Amino acid sequence: MKLATLRTGGATRAVRLDGAVLVDLGVPDLGALLAQEGWAERAATATGATYPVEGADFAPVVPAPSKVVCVGLNYRNHIQEMGRDLPEHPTLFAKFADALIGARDDIVRPAETDRFDWEVELAVVVGASVRRARGEEAERAVAGFTVLNDITCRDWQFRTREWLQGKTWDSTTPVGPYLVTPDELPGGVRPSLDVRLLVDGEVMQSDSTGDLLFDPVDLVEYVSTIVRLNPGDIIATGTPGGVGHARRPERYLLGGETVVTEIEGIGRLENRVVGEKTS
Repeated sequence: MKLATLRTGGATRAVRLDGAVLVDLGVPDLGALLAQEGWAERAATATGATYPVEGADFAPVVPAPSKVVCVGLNYRNHIQEMGRDLPEHPTLFAKFADALIGARDDIVRPAETDRFDWEVELAVVVGASVRRARGEEAERAVAGFTVLNDITCRDWQFRTREWLQGKTWDSTTPVGPYLVTPDELPGGVRPSLDVRLLVDGEVMQSDSTGDLLFDPVDLVEYVSTIVRLNPGDIIATGTPGGVGHARRPERYLLGGETVVTEIEGIGRLENRVVGEKTS
């Protein structure tokens, strides 16, 4: 299944893609759906109102997750381009829900940064409450996958050794448009998918999730050891090589660009970079 959260009539609705229409699932968003026991059966059998896919206004796939956990330095080639050794453990940081935007929303470039960068990422959406999950329990906790662009203020990220302040600026992180369940993807809960990011039509990143050092199940196991994962939580699995900060000369988003972030079998984000209105 492909599921999404749709904006309509001043509210949001959880929907299922069915050909050229989106079928209402009877709850306001995917977070609410995933919190229900038997959510997958409900999503597969719902026969509610329908909305056209064409022109759909997608909200963040889960508008208000209890947590967004991100992984840094998880593609081997990106680790190498950043001049780092392969880590023994995942490098974790967080985002807040206020950073999230929809699949076609504008990315808001803060006035305070001169080094605004892109990062295509496969994101895991959690579908069960788990703590210290291992093996099959961790696999079952993966509701599906979505696309995330971990836009980063590099100058703020590297002010200190902690990355949070560069990663969670308001209205900077598109995520969506769909949650795709593992049964639709090659590799299931460990999918091997082509990922790409383009800026104004120029390919900046192109790789496969097969290059991940820690795969999605590894990350569910690791993160749930530290903190309980709840339905609707998001784990961003890291980005491949090709970020602007690692280029020579460095390249950043200045405003006015269109950024396309896409993952095979999941979907496409298309976002324009706009300046923040500060008054």
